[in-house]
Amino acid sequence: MNDPGDLAVFLRAKRAALTPDSTPLNGYGVRRRVPGLRREEVAQLAGVSVTYYTRLEQGHSRHASDEVLLALARALQLTVTETEHLLDLARGTRTQIVDPGPEKASASARSLLSLVAARPAVILGRRNDVLAWNSLGHALVAPHLPADAPDDPTSRPSLPTLLFLDPHVRALYRDWEREAADYVAYLRLISGKYPDDEALTRMIGELCVRDDAFAALWSSGRVGECVAGTKRMVHPHAGEITVDFQLWAQTDQPDQRIEIYELRDDPDGTRTQALLGTHAVDGLNV
Repeated sequence: MNDPGDLAVFLRAKRAALTPDSTPLNGYGVRRRVPGLRREEVAQLAGVSVTYYTRLEQGHSRHASDEVLLALARALQLTVTETEHLLDLARGTRTQIVDPGPEKASASARSLLSLVAARPAVILGRRNDVLAWNSLGHALVAPHLPADAPDDPTSRPSLPTLLFLDPHVRALYRDWEREAADYVAYLRLISGKYPDDEALTRMIGELCVRDDAFAALWSSGRVGECVAGTKRMVHPHAGEITVDFQLWAQTDQPDQRIEIYELRDDPDGTRTQALLGTHAVDGLNV
């Protein structure tokens, strides 16, 4: 069977997720086999022919104009991030990977990491691999792993892989389902920007095979970008904690980001230091 392509899969998923009663459609609500919209309904809302839209969903036409794509985005009620992803898929966007070898934390990212030693922080690559972390960042996100794990590209921690396949990391999150959904939505966004990233494709394929929850979330077609938010965690040393986070992109390496965390209700930093257990802060692992 021929692969219809990511554009077709994404359109199908978004069509299935949109119900007629949330659209201006009239007279289409009787005896439906599926809860989502029909192809002809999407075509009507977007102002395109049913034949053309069907070809898009079947993967027979993968180069729609921006005008048509934006009309489809409006019809399917896509968010700004989802619309960006739709355009990436249809245009066949190829974000060039200058260095095909292992990612390295940029100098500016390492410099910023050194300035936030009092807070947990990690440097993330485009696949959400940990390129570096400070002592508190290590203690927060993966305290059971060696502190020098990010130094070796062959054993570098992958946060998505840990979240789904490592029981220690999975147990850290009280809202694991929401955390998992956010990670998968981000991976789908990145996969549209880096369709030639073999390591990313391989990781997604492995997770689909090894974890049913990941496979279900991936098939949902959800796309998202998360630059700030809150994590509710149960930490082996600090107990139940609520952590706010922000992600900072790097101008010299825009596909690398620094995730900086701050524990709530911790004015004197006592709970933050508790992340380390009996270990004192002994510098940065960068």
